[in-house]
Amino acid sequence: MASEGGSHCRRNFLKTVAGTALAGLAMPLGQALGAGYSQNILQVWSCGGLAEAMIPVNELFKSRTGVSVSYTGAFAAALGKSLLGGATTEVFAGRGLALAKSLRQSGKMVNFKPLCFTSYVMVTPKGNPAGIKDIGDMARPGVRVVLAPEASPPGGEAVLNLLKKAGIHEAVMKNCVSLGSCVQRTMDEVISGQGDVSIVELRVTRIPRFSGLTEVVDFPEALFPPPPLTFTAGVMKEAKDPRLAQDYVEFLTSPEGQAFLEKAGFIPADSDKGRGLVEKLGVKDA
Repeated sequence: MASEGGSHCRRNFLKTVAGTALAGLAMPLGQALGAGYSQNILQVWSCGGLAEAMIPVNELFKSRTGVSVSYTGAFAAALGKSLLGGATTEVFAGRGLALAKSLRQSGKMVNFKPLCFTSYVMVTPKGNPAGIKDIGDMARPGVRVVLAPEASPPGGEAVLNLLKKAGIHEAVMKNCVSLGSCVQRTMDEVISGQGDVSIVELRVTRIPRFSGLTEVVDFPEALFPPPPLTFTAGVMKEAKDPRLAQDYVEFLTSPEGQAFLEKAGFIPADSDKGRGLVEKLGVKDA
């Protein structure tokens, strides 16, 4: 598992996963993937938040093509800085439209497609003992709030900006009983009842160690901070077999690949809601 805060909050962790065939996933593709690739290993990097979806996608891709995916999931900004500074990979799935555009403009990335979007929710202990119904309840006197303002983006600053946009930042900060640096530890505190409510990405609630252990309370999407919402997938200039790299990106953005992202708590780009966000946020290759 890889996410903001990392494995027990190591921000600059790297996670490399060897692809293995996944039994029972012989679902038909709308169009068969090409054969005759010039290599049997494809190097793929992504931001760590995508790992829960990318790992099974990579396994299914291998079962279809015979090509193993050498996968690294880590903090998106660190990977982006490395790629802009001279590091290489063949496919990059990153968070943030600005990063994808920078890679394109620098010539490091050949093309990119919208992959998915994240969303934010409030989480409470099971049973929602504080009766949290809307985001304004976080500012209610006596409500115990737990946040991770020092967490790696987007877990920290994005949430604070969201509270500011809602006009409740100061009141919520007065209610904070825990201010940490790790989103996963914040989830632990909510689950154990040390706090009444927190704000996290929906995907965090789908991580196996947290799945089904909290109540999820929605709030208006108009409050979501735009910059961290977007994920893209692109073919890099250093791809040894450009056709293989492009086929992998097409597989990620196919209905089958998108189904894994939806299961992991993302909004697939290839969905009615996702297509609306593509237009709203301008997620198009230059």
